[in-house]
Amino acid sequence: MLEDFTFEAKRKIIHIDMDAFFASVEELDDPKLLGKAIAVGGGSRGVVAAASYEARKFGVRSAMSSVIAQKLCPHLIFVKPRFERYKEISNQIRSIFLEYTPLVEPLSLDEAYLDVSEYPSATLVAEEIRRRIKKNTGLSASAGISINKFLAKIASDWNKPDGQKTLPPEEVLDFLERLDVKKFHGIGKKTKLKMYKLGIYTGKDLKAQTLEDLSSHFGKAGGYYYQVVRGIHLSPVKPHRTPKSVGAERTFEKNLSSELFLEDKLQSIAAILEKRLSKNKVAGKTITLKIKYSDFKQLTRSKTGTLYLSSQALIFEQAKELLYQEKLLNSVRLIGISISNLNTLKKKQEVKPLKEASQLCLPF
Repeated sequence: MLEDFTFEAKRKIIHIDMDAFFASVEELDDPKLLGKAIAVGGGSRGVVAAASYEARKFGVRSAMSSVIAQKLCPHLIFVKPRFERYKEISNQIRSIFLEYTPLVEPLSLDEAYLDVSEYPSATLVAEEIRRRIKKNTGLSASAGISINKFLAKIASDWNKPDGQKTLPPEEVLDFLERLDVKKFHGIGKKTKLKMYKLGIYTGKDLKAQTLEDLSSHFGKAGGYYYQVVRGIHLSPVKPHRTPKSVGAERTFEKNLSSELFLEDKLQSIAAILEKRLSKNKVAGKTITLKIKYSDFKQLTRSKTGTLYLSSQALIFEQAKELLYQEKLLNSVRLIGISISNLNTLKKKQEVKPLKEASQLCLPF
């Protein structure tokens, strides 16, 4: 597999990540918010969509309950989100990316991968793009530069905010060996704790594991860990990403304790989902019902059928069946539906053991 890694080492990938994007846009449009702890989103029943760096110092994070955020930071200022405005600026930023390469893979409104393999120096390209973003929008961005998407994403978080880090091929393996496994993209809190219990604290520890051991402990993800710790991640930058699932959910102003009340909500969510599936021109065989209770305990119920779902009527029918599958444990604060196992997905190739590869030094 040496030739695979050699090909990969010839790639130059940039990961651009806007700094506290939603919050920064609000500060840009309202200078009175500059330097203050702000959270976009919130409300008595909502969650934080984004937090300024001043708020993050108090532990406020995105996806956190607004109630918890307020307790952590009593002087926190909640700002109503303006997604049309965020999308407007995101489009400006994306137009800058496209001036440098057509190989742009957006991950969200505030981050994207760029393949700039044709340039002599990806580092200089990243610096110039960040300067252009600052000049055109007034916002700062951070960047990571390396031989693949996995490494570029890790690097972009290294010197945040308003910084960048380059990981050239000759430094990759040493960098990964010294890295705490919690810094690996794809290793969350639960997996991190599991690895720690197994004595896997660093990339070096992870690299010492066999593919068989990792697969037995982590399933299919074990093969992914086996590869990335060796600097191998062959996924190309995909300008047109195929969604793995399409979903919609709703948080209620007041908790609902009856399935009958939830049915009405499922009907409206199914309507939204039908529009999103139509927009993406996809349908799926697996439907998942998400329920979050008033105590924040969350559960999901899934069902896979033989037919592809895309219409509101069929989605509601299947979601309703999942709703009544078991009795509610408590009153409900949020309910959602997602459709996966889409008709556009291709099965991923199974991971095979890879031989240790030598590094190919290229200007970065």
